[in-house]
Amino acid sequence: MNDREQYIEPDNSYYKPSRDPGEGTVALVVIMTVLFVVLTTVLAVVYFKKHKDGKAPDEAKVSQPSAVISVASPTPTPVPPLTEDQNAVLYPGTATINMETDEGIDPKAKPEARHLTESVFAGEDRSLQTDYKRAAPIYFDDPINYGMYAGIYTFRGNNFRNCASFGYTTISDGTIKQVWEFKDIGKLLASTLNFEWSGVRWTGQPIVIKWPQAIKNTMNLYDNAKAKQDLVEVIIAACDGKIYFLDMDTGEQTRDPIKVGVSIKGTPALDPRGYPILYVGQCDNNGGSAIFGMYIYSLIDGKQLYHYDGGDDSAYRANWRAFDSSPIIDAESDTLIWPCENGIIYTFELHTNYAPGINDITLEPERVGYKYIFDDNSGSHMGVESSISVYGNYGYYVDNTSNLVCLDLNTMKMVWCVVLGDDSDVTPAISEENGIPYVYVGTEVDNQSGTGQYCGAAYVYKVNGLTGEVIWQTSEPCYTYNGETSETDQNGGCFGNPIIGKNSISNLVIFPFSMTKGLMSGNKLVAYDKDRGTKVWEYDMNIYSYSSPVDCYDKSGQAYIVIGDSIGQIHLVSADSSACKRLTYLQCSRNIGTKNATTSGLNFEASPVVYGNRMIIGTTGGSVFGIDLG
Repeated sequence: MNDREQYIEPDNSYYKPSRDPGEGTVALVVIMTVLFVVLTTVLAVVYFKKHKDGKAPDEAKVSQPSAVISVASPTPTPVPPLTEDQNAVLYPGTATINMETDEGIDPKAKPEARHLTESVFAGEDRSLQTDYKRAAPIYFDDPINYGMYAGIYTFRGNNFRNCASFGYTTISDGTIKQVWEFKDIGKLLASTLNFEWSGVRWTGQPIVIKWPQAIKNTMNLYDNAKAKQDLVEVIIAACDGKIYFLDMDTGEQTRDPIKVGVSIKGTPALDPRGYPILYVGQCDNNGGSAIFGMYIYSLIDGKQLYHYDGGDDSAYRANWRAFDSSPIIDAESDTLIWPCENGIIYTFELHTNYAPGINDITLEPERVGYKYIFDDNSGSHMGVESSISVYGNYGYYVDNTSNLVCLDLNTMKMVWCVVLGDDSDVTPAISEENGIPYVYVGTEVDNQSGTGQYCGAAYVYKVNGLTGEVIWQTSEPCYTYNGETSETDQNGGCFGNPIIGKNSISNLVIFPFSMTKGLMSGNKLVAYDKDRGTKVWEYDMNIYSYSSPVDCYDKSGQAYIVIGDSIGQIHLVSADSSACKRLTYLQCSRNIGTKNATTSGLNFEASPVVYGNRMIIGTTGGSVFGIDLG
């Protein structure tokens, strides 16, 4: 193993400006004080007048003390206690979801400057809508409220896409251990017939949930899984066309797989209301064009509740209808939001009929589609592979023509658009700072030169989520190879999602960069100061990775980062606001305890999750590993 820790001292001292204690608080206290004084004075006058008139002569001669008025300070709203179903990593929820701004849209981000054409259609007849306004408005609040039960429901956990860990993680002695391997994931021939989809690919993040017993009792779980009191179920959608269900503690199957029959390489999603409903999209039309699209399954019996192929909506890329992105669901409005690679942003008002504990679920989805194009874009590239993040009613995503888009999900009109420096499939991550939502996103190195190998810039950005203003932009050099066809490309840059720092690293945003030392070589985690965009520290790796790093925290708020690489290693890094240090790394092995044990053929391209002290991550070779971080 040639990987050696390389710690680089920060080139800037940490800077954190003073924070406004809360806009409007002083004015509110003054108003409340004046009202209190006026009311108290009036009551005092009435009281003394009444009692002076009714008193005996001797009492009336007694001098009256002057009234003393004391003004109590406003009592702050208490922070509600953390419940077992809420994520301690996100506690306490502090997002205000402020949709107002005194600033207009940044002139550089105004869509009309590039001659935007956009349209909205709805219903089975796909009728065009003018001045569309959603009957049941979409509105997402603080991400701590996203899931009903303990778990990680979608890619990067919630509507801010800012957390792939759940609960506290206790790092005791700085060692990590492989505790189980599930190795039954197979392969499926691609539609091009020249390669096989295998194992778990990018983004391929597992989702996990701790079901309440009442819902478990209605499911087709195996008897031992149903009887296990503290069962945490892991759900993995794979390239062999199956969805697998595992016990997080043991890696044993908890129920029969769902056979979708088409390759899936994205991350599925659970219903945040805790309903036993699973949403999954396919990455290739290797099941036949007639079924190329998205699927909704009941987790009571594994039956398909709904399917949509996206083929009849006059899409710009009607022949490519992959749903690689991981959807998001607004619980209050019962709405599914899902971008597609055909260039359409779909929402489905689900009309869900379900009550916890019953044995039946029905859906009657009503579809709304949004499509758009600029004069400087080609319709053949108007697809979306990134997942959509949501703040209030604003959705953020990146399309295949390098557009970072803010879409009002209630009017289905574009608010602003920022053209990035290159292609990006990264899901935008949201951080609310001083009451303002900021969007962090990075690019790969893809369109900066012609065919062949070269070194280019992987750009990263901080953008004001309300105005589209680019607050800062920087980059790291990464290598890439552009082949004659997309199947032979080997791109570097940002493929993993950024970490939005919390607790001991709350001043940082951390981006992963792939192929920093050459083609197929090198990886780097770079921590930037959120306010200034200056580099604070970096963690250097010899082996490249497409997997997203995950931040987890102990009860003291100490941050730890885990990331897998392309030869089956897992790195454990301790981090704080000004420095980082590798604690250890683990080389995973297949077939441990047998004569066929090997470390070859392992590639962590998929992203992991961390639940407590357990990390779960899949490989392109068909294995899924359970790793003990404690």
